[in-house]
Amino acid sequence: MREELIRLRNEMEKAGVSLYIACDCDDHLSEYVDDYYKSMKFVSGFTGGDGTLVVTMDEAALWTDGRYFIQAAIELKDSGIELMKMGEPDCPDMYEWISEKLPKSSAIGFDGRCIPANMTERIEGKIPGISFISADLVGRIWDDRPAKTQNPVMVLKDWQTGRTVSEKLKDIRDELSKRGADSTVISACDDIAWTLNMRGSDIAYNPVFASFLIIDTETATLFITGEHLTGEAMDHLAEAGVRVENDTEKVYEAAGRLSGRVLVEKEMTSYEMLNCIRAEKVFGLGAAARLKNFKNATEMDNIRKAQIEDSIAVTRYMYFFKHELLMGNVLTECTAAARLHELRTERTGFNGESFPTISAYGENAAMCHYEPDESRDVVVEERGLYLCDSGGHYDCGTTDITRTWACGPLTDEERKAYTLVAIGNLRLAAAVFPRGTAAITLDYAARKPLWDNGMNFNHGTGHGVGYILNVHERPAGIRYRSTAYDCFNVMDEGVYVSDEPGYYAEGKFGIRLENMLLCVNNGGMCGFETVTFVPFDSECIDVSLMSDEDIRLYNEYHSAVYEKIVPHLCGAEREWLKEATAPIARF
Repeated sequence: MREELIRLRNEMEKAGVSLYIACDCDDHLSEYVDDYYKSMKFVSGFTGGDGTLVVTMDEAALWTDGRYFIQAAIELKDSGIELMKMGEPDCPDMYEWISEKLPKSSAIGFDGRCIPANMTERIEGKIPGISFISADLVGRIWDDRPAKTQNPVMVLKDWQTGRTVSEKLKDIRDELSKRGADSTVISACDDIAWTLNMRGSDIAYNPVFASFLIIDTETATLFITGEHLTGEAMDHLAEAGVRVENDTEKVYEAAGRLSGRVLVEKEMTSYEMLNCIRAEKVFGLGAAARLKNFKNATEMDNIRKAQIEDSIAVTRYMYFFKHELLMGNVLTECTAAARLHELRTERTGFNGESFPTISAYGENAAMCHYEPDESRDVVVEERGLYLCDSGGHYDCGTTDITRTWACGPLTDEERKAYTLVAIGNLRLAAAVFPRGTAAITLDYAARKPLWDNGMNFNHGTGHGVGYILNVHERPAGIRYRSTAYDCFNVMDEGVYVSDEPGYYAEGKFGIRLENMLLCVNNGGMCGFETVTFVPFDSECIDVSLMSDEDIRLYNEYHSAVYEKIVPHLCGAEREWLKEATAPIARF
C-alpha cells in the first residue's frame, strides 16, 4: 500500500471526512494541469491524463477510461487502490459506489476549487442529506509540492486572429442575450485566451495563462496575477476596455456580487465558484466556448498553413524512421521521438509540442496514451508495428496527427486491423451531411468497418482542436457514447476536429491513424476538408478487404499528400514519397 494513501486517511480522520475525492484538476478545471495540482497522481502513483480517485477509511478506487486501462493496471499494482474501468460492463458507477460505501450522515471531502460543480450534484442525487467539506487535504501531506507556474503572456498579432477583442466581446454579449443571460463567469483558460487574443505558458503543452474573466453587458474584468502581464498586454487590454484585477482570488467575491441572470457552464465551473454565485443561473455551454468552436476564415486559412508545415516534418520523420531500419541502425522509442522534435523545430513558426509525443513500438502501442521513458526505453525491432501520436503549436495553428507503420513483416491480424482502421478514417473524412448535423451521428462511418468484424476501440473517434490553443477543445467531438455537450456538438463551417479510429490488441500491438479535418460548407451541405498530408503505410494494407470506393479514397488521399508535400522535399526523400504514395490496386 502506498504511504501517501495512509497519510491521506490520517488527515481524513482529523477533518471528520469519511470519503475523499482527488482529481488532477486545477481551479479552472483544465484537462492538463500544472504539476502543483496533480493530487491524484501524488496519492495514487497513476500518471494517466484522466482519472478520479475515491478514498474511504478502508477502501480506495480509481476510475479512468479506456485510453488508460493497461497503463493504470501497471501503475496501481500493489498500491491498495482498485482500478475501475469506465465503460466496461462490470465497472460500477462511481456515484453508485460512493452511495453504497457511505451512510447518509457522512461527510465527503474534496478541494472545492478543483472539483466540478456537477460532480457534487450527482452525489447529492444519490445520497440525499450528505454534507461536503471543501478542504485540500492532499496539500497537507504534500511536503515538496511544486510551486504554481506564472509566466508572462503573449499578445497575438492581427493576422493571427481574424477578430479583435472588442468584436469578440460583442459576439459574447450577443450570445448572452440569446441565452437570456446578463453576465457570465469564465473559468476555462482556453476560453479566456481566445477571447482576449492572448496566449501563455502556465501549463505544459497548453498555450494558456491562469486567470478568470467576468463579462456583463457593459464591462469585462480579467482576474490575473501581475506576473503575467507585460506592458504590451496591459495596453492591449486597455484598448479593448478590459479591466484588470491583479488578484485571481478576488474573482470569488466579484462572482458573488453579480445580479440578474448568470450563464454558467457547470462542467467548467468549480464547486466553490458555483456556490459563490448567488444570482439566478442559466446553465449551458459557455458563450466563448461555443463561438470559438467555429473557426473564422482567417483561422481556417492559418490552420491549413500550420498543417502543411507539420505534415512536412512528420513525412520526413516517417522516411527517416524507415530508412534507419533499412540501413540496420538502432532506433528506440525515445531516440525516434527526439528526431521528430528536431524535424519540427526546422519548420517555420514552430513553438513546441501540443502534447507529449506518444512513440510506441509493438505491445506498448496497445496503451492509447503511452509515453516513452528513457529509464525503460524500448528498441524497435525489424518486425511488427510502430505508432506515433504527436502534434505541434505553430504561429498559425495547432496540429495533432497519428501514424502507424510497419517496421518489418506483419501478421495477418496486424494487416487486417490496419486496413480496417484506414478504411474507417477515409470513410469518415468523405462524409457529407446537412449543416447542424449532430456530430455523434457521424461516428458510425469510422467504426462500421471494425464493428462488421467484431472489433472496436475504447476512445472517441475525434476531438476538437483549438486554434493556437489546447489540443483537446470542447464541445467538438465524434464519438458513439453521449456526453453533456451533445446538444452543442453540431457540425458546421469552421469546426476543426480529429479523425482517429484505432484498434488495440493488448500485449501485441496498437494501431491509430489520425488526420485533422475542417468542416466546410459545400453549397448548402457540409463535408470535411482533410488538412493533414502524411502518407499511410501501404505495406500494411490488405487490398482484398477494401471496396472499390475505399481504394479510390485511399489513392485520392495519397495523390493529395504527394502534391502538397513533394515540393518541400529533395533527393531520396522525394523518391521515397513518390513510392509511398503510389496508387494501390486490386490484383
